[in-house]
Amino acid sequence: MDTNKLKTYFWGVLDLVLAAFFINLVFFVMPTVQKLGDSFQPVRTISVSAEGKAFVIPDIAETSFSVVSRGQDPAQLADMNNKKITSAINFVKSQGIDAKDIKTAGYYLSPDYQYTPETQRSIITGYTLTQTVSVRIHDFSKIAAILGGLPPLGINQIGGLNFTVDEPEKFLAEARADAFKKARAKAISLVAQNGVRLGKVINIGESQGGGPMPYYAKSLDGRGGAAAPEIALPTIEPGQQELNLQVSVTYAIE
Repeated sequence: MDTNKLKTYFWGVLDLVLAAFFINLVFFVMPTVQKLGDSFQPVRTISVSAEGKAFVIPDIAETSFSVVSRGQDPAQLADMNNKKITSAINFVKSQGIDAKDIKTAGYYLSPDYQYTPETQRSIITGYTLTQTVSVRIHDFSKIAAILGGLPPLGINQIGGLNFTVDEPEKFLAEARADAFKKARAKAISLVAQNGVRLGKVINIGESQGGGPMPYYAKSLDGRGGAAAPEIALPTIEPGQQELNLQVSVTYAIE
């Protein structure tokens, strides 16, 4: 093959390769690049938030009781407190409260100080011992008898009574469904007023605004001597409580 024919063949092949390259570039590569570029364009979105509610009847009552004693001998304080607390725990168990619902919540021994100007020092004048037990009550008919029966046993501090629910998640599910329903309705209304259409969900989030609002009974605090042998039982009303949950939803708009 002479030189002229070789050159002609070479340039012919090169023209074919270049033609194939440009065809591929125009019909395949460029559309793909354009689609990829479009995917990086900022998506127009709308964000809405809504609150869902559920109303619950409490099924758990939580309270705590303590013996607070002061004296100069820590050993005597411990002996006296231990007897009163043991007596109170046995009484609570006798009311049908399971041992798993009774828990020691605190045991604190602290010195009492008094400042003397003469020596400009604080000296220990005695000790304060506080023992606390927390109780969960499932049967609300026992609450009044338990609270009323503790002071005669030497319990001189009863904490607030808190009503709650044992399984809040099922009520949270109700509040969540209510919140998402409201959020979607709000988003549909907004896009309809602005001439656009609601697209797919981009992002969601939730926060619990509050569980069942607790009801607290008044604290019974008799720091003096023993309580009277007969005590009027408190009237306990758990009532109905409201559970709130907030959701936020971000939608694409078209």
